[in-house]
Formats: sequence, C-alpha cells, structure tokens
Amino acid sequence: MVFMGSLKYPDENGFDAFLKKHGGSDNASTDCERTVFQFDVQRKYFKEALDRWAQFFIHPLMIRDAIDREVEAVDSEYQLARPSDANRKEMLFGSLARPGHPMKKFFWGNADTLKHEPKMNNIDTYTRLRDFWQRHYSAHYMTLVVQCKETLDTLEKWVTEIFSEIPNNGLPKPSFGHLTQPFDTPEFHKLYRVVPVRKVHSLSITWALPPQEQHYRVKPLHYISWLVGHEGKGSVLSFLRKKFWALALYGGNGETGFEQNSTYSIFSISVTLTDEGYRHFYEVAHVVFQYVKMLQKRGPDKRIWEEIQKIEANEFHYQEQTDPVDYVESLCENMQLFQKEDFLTGDQLLFEYKPEIIADALNQLSPQRANLVLLSAANEGQCHLKERWFGTQYSVEDIDKNWTDLWASDFELNQDLHLPEENKYIATDFALKVADCPETEYPVKIVSTQQGCLWYRKDDKFKIPKGYVRFHLISPLIQQSAENIVLFDTFVNILAHNLGEPAYEADVAQLEYKLVAGEHGLVIRVKGFNHKLPLLFQLIIDYLSDFSFTPAVFEMITEQLKKTYFNILIKPETLAKDVRLLILEHGRWSMIDKYQTLMNGLSIESLSSFVKAFKSQLFVEGLVQGNFTSREAKDFLNYVVQKLQFAPLAQSCPVQFQVVDLPNRHLLCKVKTLNKGDANSEVTVYYQSGARNLREYTLMELLVMHMEEPCFDFLRTKQTLGYHVYPTCRNTSGILGFSVTVTTQATKYNSELVDEKIEEFLSCFEEKIKHLPEDAFSTQVTALIKLKECEDSHLGEEVDRNWNEVVTQQYLFDRLAREIEALKSLTKSDLVTWFQDHRSNKRKMLSVHVVGYGKHEGDSEVTAVSEAQNSSSGEIPHLVFLPPSSLMTNVTSIKDIKAYTSTLTVLPYHKILK
Repeated sequence: MVFMGSLKYPDENGFDAFLKKHGGSDNASTDCERTVFQFDVQRKYFKEALDRWAQFFIHPLMIRDAIDREVEAVDSEYQLARPSDANRKEMLFGSLARPGHPMKKFFWGNADTLKHEPKMNNIDTYTRLRDFWQRHYSAHYMTLVVQCKETLDTLEKWVTEIFSEIPNNGLPKPSFGHLTQPFDTPEFHKLYRVVPVRKVHSLSITWALPPQEQHYRVKPLHYISWLVGHEGKGSVLSFLRKKFWALALYGGNGETGFEQNSTYSIFSISVTLTDEGYRHFYEVAHVVFQYVKMLQKRGPDKRIWEEIQKIEANEFHYQEQTDPVDYVESLCENMQLFQKEDFLTGDQLLFEYKPEIIADALNQLSPQRANLVLLSAANEGQCHLKERWFGTQYSVEDIDKNWTDLWASDFELNQDLHLPEENKYIATDFALKVADCPETEYPVKIVSTQQGCLWYRKDDKFKIPKGYVRFHLISPLIQQSAENIVLFDTFVNILAHNLGEPAYEADVAQLEYKLVAGEHGLVIRVKGFNHKLPLLFQLIIDYLSDFSFTPAVFEMITEQLKKTYFNILIKPETLAKDVRLLILEHGRWSMIDKYQTLMNGLSIESLSSFVKAFKSQLFVEGLVQGNFTSREAKDFLNYVVQKLQFAPLAQSCPVQFQVVDLPNRHLLCKVKTLNKGDANSEVTVYYQSGARNLREYTLMELLVMHMEEPCFDFLRTKQTLGYHVYPTCRNTSGILGFSVTVTTQATKYNSELVDEKIEEFLSCFEEKIKHLPEDAFSTQVTALIKLKECEDSHLGEEVDRNWNEVVTQQYLFDRLAREIEALKSLTKSDLVTWFQDHRSNKRKMLSVHVVGYGKHEGDSEVTAVSEAQNSSSGEIPHLVFLPPSSLMTNVTSIKDIKAYTSTLTVLPYHKILK
C-alpha cells in the first residue's frame, strides 16, 4: 500500500512506471521486527526517484479502495507459500510458543485475517493500517542507505533536502526484548512427526536460546555451526554417511527475523535422512548429541576460531562488489543491529575471541532442552493433528523413555567424532600474476585439438587474487534415451557424494565447486582464491577418473533421485516448463519419462557400462578467467585429457535441440497439477517468432521491457489474478519468442479465464504502444542500452556471460556491444509492426495451463494440500490432459504431446549470432 501513490505523486503505479522507464526496479520485504524497502535506477534519474520514494514515507495516500486488491496480493502470496515445507515447518514451530507471545502469531496474513474476520468483528482494516503506519513509520527508528557515484557531499545535501519531512511520532521505539523465553514450555521438548508436501525424510533438532544478536563480535553460533555442520573427517555427517543414514546436514541460525530476534535465537541441526536413516532417527539424534557433548567437554578451541576468523577476513578483504541494490539492503539492516563502527563489517567478521560466551551458548545445547521434528511421507495416516494456518498434518509424542534416560545420564562419547584437522586449502599467496601473453578484452581460444579446446582471459579489471575455471565434458550419449539421462543424473550425484568429504575443506576455505548434469554434458565449475584452486580441480578430476561406487551408495542415491524428480513434478511452475519445452523441443525427454524410468528400476551394471562409455569418448571445452597465466590455464585442460585418456567424438555433438515450427493457430495444452489438493495454477501464453537475428532479439527484449509494468498493473494490481505475473523474452534453443505467465489459484479463478485476461491485456497493450509518444519510446531504448552498458560489479558476472557463450557454442563474446548497436537502429514503428505480426492471423501461439484444485476448476471443496497426497504409495503419476471448456472455442487442444508434435515440421538448428 505504501508504494501506491503519495500526495505529491498521486498516480497509483507512477513509481513503478518511472523506474521501469529508466531501467530500475524496486522491492520490499517484511520480517518479524523490521520492514525493508529498496530500489535502484539509472544514475541520471536518481535524485527524482529519491524524491518520489521519500514521499511514500512522508504522505502516502493509502487509498481505502486499494485495500481489497492488495489483500488479494497478500492472500495469493500466502497461497503460493502453502505448499512449501520450509514455511509449513516454521509455522508449526511458531505454534509451540507460549500463549500471547509474538512468535505464536500468523506471519503471512491472508484474506481471512485481513478481510473476512475483521468484517465479522466490525474491525476497520483501513483504520488499523493508518494506526500501524503512524506508530511504526517514524523517522527516529528508520535507517537509510543511498549509494551512487555522486559525491558524498551531494548525496548528503539531497538526503537532507528530500527526507527531512519524514514524520517523527515522538514515541519510544517498539521493543520486544522483555518477552524472553518464548519456547520454555513442555510442548516444545517433544517429538513431532510431520507429513511433508515433498518427498523427503528429515530430522531437525532445535534449541531455543537467549537472544545472541548482541554477541555479533564473537559470533558464538557461527563457531558452533561451523563444527556441527562440518563434513570432513571426524564430523557428524561423515559418520552418518558411512552408516548410509544421511545425505546432508546443515546447522546453525539462518539470521532471519524468525530465527533470530530480540526475544530469542534458534540453533537447529537438520539432517536429510535416507530411508535407512529414517528408520534409525533416534540413533541419528544420539550421534548429534555425542558430538555436541564432545564440544562441551573440550570447550572452545582457539585454533579453530582463528581459522574461521582468517577465512572470513580473507573473504572480506578480497570480496567482489555485490549488486548495489543488495548492498544497500544489507547495510540498511546492519544499521539496525550493530555499533556504528561495525556497520560495514558486523555481519561478516569475527572480532574478539571470548571463550566464555561460546561456552555459554554451547552448554545450553543439552538433549533435554531440544525439540525434535521428523518429516516423512511415511508418517501419513498416523498424524491426526492439523496446524491451523497451513493445514500441516502432524502428531506429537513424548521422546522415547529409553533415549531420554540415556541422554539424562553421562553417556559415552563416540571415538569416531573429533574436531577437524588443519585446513590445507586456505590461501596464503595473494599476489597478482604478471601476464605471459597480450591482454584481450574477450576470451581467446588458446588450445584447440580434436579432444577439446580452451578459452582464456586474464583478468585486468577487478585485480583480485581469484580464479574461475569451468569445463563442459560433452557426450552425445546423454540424450540417446530417457534411461541414459537418468543414469547420467545418478552418475553425477554419486560423484558429488564421493567428493563430499574430501572436497569439504576446500569448500570451507571459500573455494567453491559445483558439478552439474547438463543436457549435453557434465559441467564442472570451480572458483575462489587462485592459490589453491588447482588442487581442488585436480581432486575432482581424480575422483571422476577413478569413479567407483558400492551397491549401498547406488541404492541410496537412486532413492534420493526418485524424491528429487517427484519434487520437481509436483511444482506447477516446473511442470509447466517441462510441458512447454516438451512440446517445443524435438527429441527432449520429459521429467515424467525420467521418473518412470527410475521407478521401473536401474541395474548397477547399466550404470557401470554407461559411465565407462561416457568417459571413453568426449569433447571437452573449458574457460579459465581471473588471476592465472595462459600457461597455468592450459594445465587445467591438459590435466583432464591426461587423466581421463578419452578418444575424440566421431562427429561433433550439437549442444542444443531442434525446435518444432508451431502452426498458425492457438494451441492449448492443459494438464492437472500432480500435487493433489494444491490450489495453485500456472498459465503461460507463448508466442513463437521463429529463427531470428540479433536485431529482432533486441526488439523482443525492448517489447518485453515495455510490457512489464502495464502487465503487472493490469493482471495483478487491477485484475488481482495472482501474485506472480510477468512477461518473458524466450530464446528456446535459438528460436525466439515471448510469453506472459500468471500464477493463480483454482479457488479463485479458472485457468481459461486467466488465459482470456492475458489476451485482453495484450489487446490493450497493442493500443497502448500504437499511441506511444516518440520520446517515451526513445527513453525506454536508452534505459535498455544503459542496462546493457552497465559495468559488471564483479568478475563472476563477466564469467557467467562468457561461459554461456562457450557452453552453447555460440562464442559471441561481444554480444552486448552488438545488441547495443542494434538497439540504436530501432524505431517505434519497428516495435509496433513486430508486435502486430505476432498477433496477426499468422500468429503461432501456445497456451500451457497447469491446473490446480478448486471450485473454479470443478473440484468439490478441496481438503488441505497434504491430506490428499498419494505420494507415499509409490504409484507413478501420469499427466492428465484436460479438454478446453466452452470458454475457449477457437483452440486446438493437445491431448498427446508426442503424437501431436510428430505431425509438425522441425526447424533446422539455429543460433542468434548475426
């Protein structure tokens, strides 16, 4: 409501329109004790934007009739949040707080709490809103951060001039610090079994501690979670992995308002269990308690605290600039939390070693004070309680007496658990290398053989001692069958599992690595301080070269992969993408195909022979950037070639799909969501442009940029169809198009009605751009050019862009410069004609609907999300295609994707290069 016009600038969507016009963006987020608003815009318009912004906090209009529409946005956000296990768990956890404590509140808000219930109780939401604004939006407890290339004196002058009018209510800042110990209740110290939405087994052990925020100079919880969450030798996870009980573990405090505020701090340890681990969850908890007890007995360790301090200090000292809008957001929050001298550093650095503060936190982590939450679909049928807001099914019981007795006694320590050894991956050499070849603006190919090639660029801009190394191991085997894709996924997951322990030390020392099972190859990415980075890269290649696995690991990873696939299928947005690409990309295997293949069972032999075949013939492409010489860069590729000893590919393997040519009509593919009882629907309307050039691609980007704000204003603000509404420029394997997406709920709207509303929006939009003034057109062109000219804030942005050119084998490293040239030649009539061509009777249009459960889709009143889950029975979901209703006449409905697309022409391979 604050963003919807002010006395000085009354236009409801005026601020958003102003920002969009000048390449900017804005956002706001609410938390337990603070709300943060932020925006960014082109520097030239910064002062004007600041003035418009400040008025929201001086004289916001907050018009009464906008309330109902904005309540719908809040309600839609709540509906989207419902199927998330993290949100459900948090809500359940909050419900265990003492009666009357704010931690027990409903943090989301929905139509019931903001509209229907107030009406019944004669409460005027509007008056409440104004009162809230007057009580909490007061100058003396607001903090402000502005970042811009103007001088500090200029910025200070602007801020004084623009923000002085913000009212001060003279009341003391609201405080909650007296409401301590929200969870000091008998309900807290029990075992809760919960039925999750996704397929997962997990155990969370949680303690509620006194607030720790004031100890930010020592960071006791950071120290404890560093040890508990360690994955190297002697750690909890290392022990649990060897038992095949756990796949992952993370511990600590996420520093959200929910986990850390002025009333308490959370410390939790979450373990992702295997099927076997689920059966032994009490033993898993026992291992955690043994480790914590070992830490308590030993007391804080100065060597380890200093190692953490050193790693954080290195990271801080050589950090790369973050996106300014994220930076001002985090500083603004820091100003609410830290002493003035620590505003810039308080969230990152460790300042003083105070063992007594660490020991104090550590000693509160006793088994008697813990709360246990066990999530698993296997709990279905035995959970008869229901959390009020999200409908989460759960049950509560006392912790087994045998275990409570053991934990109350002086139980034995576990000899396999000990503190981590000294870390050999911490960088000590931060010198910048001298170049050994001419410097270039873009990457250059410095090695090219039949087995692979290497692109290289030495950093001359950011001048920090870090490197980025990325490799793509391309193989035509992957896309040959659904089975091969699943074997490949399994292989990459086992490889990542095998590396978990040996590579953890590097991970901790801020050397990051990631293995990705790409569509056409294995992607290996490493980055961090260049000093020890080659060690990590060689470790990964060694494990790839000597790949091996036991039947037990195979079993564990395939079980987990089933859950992963299933969890992708039940999300409307990921299912919608899968269906859209399945129609458009020829020869693509669907997620359902993959899931069915996996459920039908894979043999250990098939994995071994796949991996052997994969490693025997490859084409390897790499990119090395940062603080490396060209000679060091070549060593990376040489290491891969020598270690893997593979033969070159018989013929080159395209790293893209061919795309079907859609017919000149409106196609509709409508499927029911696979998450039983989930009300969320997703509607995407896609227009295909075909094989196009760079100029047309930039024209499409410009069109979508013009569309963003009116699209939001029409479909969300005015029509309140859903929380997420957005247009997108689509490059599908080189074939251009655009789409408009709306997420809605079947409890409120029918998906076809939403489709019609998108159509209505596009018609209005056509009128709008036909009458667009020339200066508004050129302003938008300038804004897009400025966004493309905007320099990278850190090396990673440049590397991402270059890597995208390598991994797609387009190699157009100066793409941005060419797009800017193309933009300068565009006229308003180009834009109008381009849009009208897509809307003419030659239009190629595809609507994809993933339809939720609700009365507007003809479902009887639907039970809560998790109740109707049939996931645990292990039956394999299949897509249910729905026919169009009488609403959508003139459409061709797709009932069988493969059968339909086999009748269409397949376009030749295409890349947008010229």
